[in-house]
Amino acid sequence: MDDIVKQALAKWPNVPHCYGWLGLDARGNWYMRDDRTQAEGPFPAAKGSMLRHDKLIEFIHRNYEHDGEGQWFFQNGPQRVYVELEAAPLVWRVAEQGDGFTVTAHTGQPAEVTGCLLDEEGRLYLSSPAGLGLVHTQDVGIAADAIERGLWTPEEVRAAQLPGRFGHVLSPAQHHAEAAAVAEATRP
Repeated sequence: MDDIVKQALAKWPNVPHCYGWLGLDARGNWYMRDDRTQAEGPFPAAKGSMLRHDKLIEFIHRNYEHDGEGQWFFQNGPQRVYVELEAAPLVWRVAEQGDGFTVTAHTGQPAEVTGCLLDEEGRLYLSSPAGLGLVHTQDVGIAADAIERGLWTPEEVRAAQLPGRFGHVLSPAQHHAEAAAVAEATRP
C-alpha cells in the first residue's frame, strides 16, 4: 500500500466504504461504474467506462487488497472502494520462459502456481498464495502447453463453487446489501 494512502487512512479513519463503483472484468480491465451504469444492472452485465489512464491503473494495482470476508477492494486514500468481479479477484498472464512458465497477476505481481482448475465453460483458473485468478484469454494456449508438459493438472470444477472454496466475494455490493437487509430485519 502506498505511504500516501496509509497517511490518509490515519488522518481520516472513518470514511464510509464505497460499493458498486469499480469493476474488474475477466481480462483484467478496470471499469468505473457511475450511478447510471449501476441502475442498468449488476456487473458485468452493465460494465461502465473502462479505465485507460495508466497512472490511475498503476495506483489501483498497488493498493488492491482483500478484507477478512474475501471482498477485494482498492484503498483510495481513506476510502475503501470494493470491486465487483466478473470471474475472479486476479487475472493471470502466463508466459513461457526457458523450460518453464511465469505467471503474473494483472497487477504485475509474480505468482507461484499451487493449483489448476477448469470450469464447465472451459475457463482455466490458477490458484496461488495470492488468491485465485482466471488465465487471460490471450494466454490460454501458453497455459495449455504447461498442462501438456505435465506442469499443471487441471481439476474440473463448477464456477459457482469457486468463491466459497477460495474465499472471495464476486459482488461486495450485493454482499453488503444482503447484510444490511438482515441487520434491518433483525433490528428490535
